[in-house]
Amino acid sequence: MYLMEKIIDRKYVIELFNTYQEYGGRTILNDISLRIRKGEFVAIVGPTGCGKSTMLRMVLGSEMPSRGIAAMEENLIKRPDRRRGIVFQKYSLFDFMNVRDNVMFGLELEQFNLAEHFLRKIFPFFYRKKVKKFREEADLFLEKVGLLEHAEKYPHQLSGGQRQRVAIAQAMIMKPQILLMDEPLGALDVGTREAMQIFIQELWGQTAQTILFITHDLEEAIFMGTRLIVLSQYYKDGGNNGSKIVQDIKIPWPQPRPTTIKHTKQFNDIMEGIRHAGLDPSHLHDIKEFNIQHEDALCSVRKFGE
Repeated sequence: MYLMEKIIDRKYVIELFNTYQEYGGRTILNDISLRIRKGEFVAIVGPTGCGKSTMLRMVLGSEMPSRGIAAMEENLIKRPDRRRGIVFQKYSLFDFMNVRDNVMFGLELEQFNLAEHFLRKIFPFFYRKKVKKFREEADLFLEKVGLLEHAEKYPHQLSGGQRQRVAIAQAMIMKPQILLMDEPLGALDVGTREAMQIFIQELWGQTAQTILFITHDLEEAIFMGTRLIVLSQYYKDGGNNGSKIVQDIKIPWPQPRPTTIKHTKQFNDIMEGIRHAGLDPSHLHDIKEFNIQHEDALCSVRKFGE
């Protein structure tokens, strides 16, 4: 406990310290340390197979690190809970439920227990009153994501972007402090994807939630995040040693950002620099050359060189 008190800092909502993840003797994540403040929009990008989703699962609590510490608000993360919601690339919607029922499903599931079962039988009015409250709450979140008029429709009647909005409302209704997004826009066409990028930015601006956003699209990561983390296995002596955080930087523009910023020289220079120093297997950097500049980064270039 004394060690935890010495390590954990109350300024941060999520903290990883010297975390490793290994499967069958193979190292996926190698000595990952990370601190995230409340309200940050952290975009995480990296090559295929670098362990982005693995790191997200450690934050969610569905996986424990092989070694090291994963903590939220001064407590070890041991299992998933409602403080951390998640949105996947594949929509987590039930085809046989309409949009409203899909959104309120988490609330109903959380309330379903033996006591509730008997209350339904003995006091049906009590249960109907609770369902009415859930429906009102679902409609509130559907209004936030611009889909209230589609509440009675079924998933197959919606576009890809609309279905992903439903999935976001489904996660948000549980009021998580942290929203984890694992390639949420990966299956969308280019036009819909850009519209969803703007939508998620606007939603983040309204809710001030902490967001961890995983994507394989570097342009998307730079455009959306307030902070960018590059996780990569492409570094000198990397080989089978697992991925490290090779870049941790603050994105220089305030949010929200116009989509036209993607076409500026500064934006493209940043994108090319990041691609060269972490995403290109033909350009391997030594750990002393990692771009760890963010004010909350736990490792600095100086420390790497010591």
